[in-house]
Amino acid sequence: MRVSAKSDYALRALIELARRPEGEAVNAEEIGRSQNVPHGFLQAILADLRRAGVVVSQRGQAGGWRMARDPATVTVADVIRAVDGPLVSIYGLRPEGVTYNESAASLQHVWIAARSSLREVFEQVSIADLAAKRLPDRVMVRTTDEDAWQPR
Repeated sequence: MRVSAKSDYALRALIELARRPEGEAVNAEEIGRSQNVPHGFLQAILADLRRAGVVVSQRGQAGGWRMARDPATVTVADVIRAVDGPLVSIYGLRPEGVTYNESAASLQHVWIAARSSLREVFEQVSIADLAAKRLPDRVMVRTTDEDAWQPR
């Protein structure tokens, strides 16, 4: 799986918002500065997150962006889907929508299993977890395996 810059930037922006006192709006320039995210790119990402109901914008002198939902209810999977679409797609199709001939039919099961594996992690980790610098035990245990840290 490849995590896009868009998803990474979106998650970092939401961590920044979640670390603020509840309801405090933060302007995009400040978010971009604190997370080193290009301003124009960040504006497009925030618009995607607004359409998904994750953030809201507030006008005026105390304006900016704030969480629309409790950060504990927004998962990494929610954010990736909001800015990049489905967690796994094959030629733009979801794994269950792909068809193969009989000799390659088992490949669809690989894509389904990969999506299930990603969901196990991405749907367990919330923005609140990330902002608090703590991950659920079910996720942390995956990082204790030395092999998990090895590039391949």
